[in-house]
Amino acid sequence: MGNSSSYSKPVEKTPVCGDIHIWWASLDEYEPHYKELLSADERTRAERFRFDKDRDHFIVCRAILRDILGSYLNREPHTLEFSYGKNGKPSLNGVNESENIDFNLSQSGGQAVYAVTRGRDIGVDIEYIRYIPDMQDIIERYFSAGEKGVFKSLPEAVRYMTFYKFWTRKEAFIKATGDGLSFPLDKFDVSKLSGGSAGQLIVNGDTGVSSHWYIQDLNPVSGFAAAVVVKGPAGRIRCRQLAGESGRESLVTVN
Repeated sequence: MGNSSSYSKPVEKTPVCGDIHIWWASLDEYEPHYKELLSADERTRAERFRFDKDRDHFIVCRAILRDILGSYLNREPHTLEFSYGKNGKPSLNGVNESENIDFNLSQSGGQAVYAVTRGRDIGVDIEYIRYIPDMQDIIERYFSAGEKGVFKSLPEAVRYMTFYKFWTRKEAFIKATGDGLSFPLDKFDVSKLSGGSAGQLIVNGDTGVSSHWYIQDLNPVSGFAAAVVVKGPAGRIRCRQLAGESGRESLVTVN
C-alpha cells in the first residue's frame, strides 16, 4: 500500500491450479492515503457508515484487497475494477477479468481474511466469537437436522466454539456459491468432520455433493473462528498474516 503502509507489501505469484492462498490482516491501522486506493463507488459506500471505526475498517479492508490482488496481477491497486454478482459477491472486471483469479473476503471484529485461488468458486468467512443470547433460536431456525443433533450431544463448554465453526462454514459455502441467503441455511449440513478440521458437505441429504466442495476450518487470531470453502479438491492451503514489515506465514497441505 505504498511506502507509508504499516503492512508488508504482498509480492506473490498467482496460485497454481488447486492452491489456495489465505491472508489475515488487522483493520485497526488506518492511514489516510488508503482511501485514495479505492474507487469512487467504494468511497461512497465508506461514507454511508454511521460510525468512524466501521468506516475506517471498510476502507482498510478494501485497500488491502486491492494491494493483494494488485500484487498478483502486477498492477497498481487503484486501477483494479470489480463487478458484483446478484448477491454482492465481488469478482475482477475489466482488463483483469481474463486472469481467472477467484477471491473472496470477510471481516469481523477488526480482523479480515482473504482467500485467493484460480479458476474455481471460493468463499471465506471470519467471525468474532462473542456471547449470543439467542444462539439456540438461531440453531433451531438455520441449522440442519444433523447439525442440531450434534449440538444436543455437546457439553455446554464447547457449544460456542462449535456454533461458530458451523456458522463460518455455512457462510463460506453460500458465499462460494454466490447465492447468499437465498440458499436456505438449514438445507445443507457441515457437521461431518474428517481429520478434525475438514468438513464434508451434505446438501439436501445428498452426500455426493461433498465431492464437489471442500471445506477447511482456519485458525485466525485468538477469539475468532473462520472457514474457507472451495469448489473442487483441496490442494495446498498457504496462510499468511500481514503484519509489520514481514508477514508470518504457514503452509497447510491437505491430501
